[in-house]
Amino acid sequence: MPLGRRPGPHRRIVMLAAAAALPLPGLALAQTRGGPAPLVAGAADLQFAISEIAERFRAETGQEVRISMGSSGNITRQIEQGSPVEMFLSADEAFIFRLHDGGHTRDRGDLYAIGRIVLFTPPGSPLRTADGMEAIRAGLDAGQIRRFAIANPEHAPYGRAAEQALRATGLWERLSPLLVLGENVSQATQFAIAGGSQGGIVAYSLVLAPAMAGRGTFQLIPDSLHEPLRQRMVLTRRAGPVAERFYAFIQQPAAREIMRRYGFVLPGE
Repeated sequence: MPLGRRPGPHRRIVMLAAAAALPLPGLALAQTRGGPAPLVAGAADLQFAISEIAERFRAETGQEVRISMGSSGNITRQIEQGSPVEMFLSADEAFIFRLHDGGHTRDRGDLYAIGRIVLFTPPGSPLRTADGMEAIRAGLDAGQIRRFAIANPEHAPYGRAAEQALRATGLWERLSPLLVLGENVSQATQFAIAGGSQGGIVAYSLVLAPAMAGRGTFQLIPDSLHEPLRQRMVLTRRAGPVAERFYAFIQQPAAREIMRRYGFVLPGE
């Protein structure tokens, strides 16, 4: 399936974290009425979707949020270490529960999406993307894979899902010496696009972005091959009124439609 083709309008989205996780404390301050805009930290798979949602929120309310992207595990550690995050959208609900157990959040938050992973191949790759995981097996058998990208499974939920899918299909041991690990799934996508890579396993939401059009092809990986990517959001104990409004906005029809266009399965659907 060609990249960047999805229903709905295609418009320019600013890439906030194209190559790596941004350090949370170092962002430029946006201003909103009453002071700096609240800091919202999001898992890297949300890179394009959350940018659209924040733009829509500003258009409808006149209020702004600051967005920082990274791996869910790294963001969790930064919150535990005192980063001034008011809202966190994780790619794995386990990190939300960990923060709540540590006293960093108001409650256990809400499920906002289920994520999906894809096999992605750049132009010129010898892998037959339409064959899915069997394309990786065939590429290994033929000695065609030299570099293959996934997010780091140690702290990136999409990397863990990729590892689970590779183990479920008996490919992990053969492929692991050839892996290039991204700090998060956004960086893994950049590695998969880069010259010398034959592909990668990355987030469905990223390959659907208009900015990815023409960068390669992808095939959904059956969700039976990995644990569900249950994505949960939460307000931290630092959250103020604007963060509360943004949290509520994400659960409204306009934001849900944006999430749907980026391939997420939504609660209640």
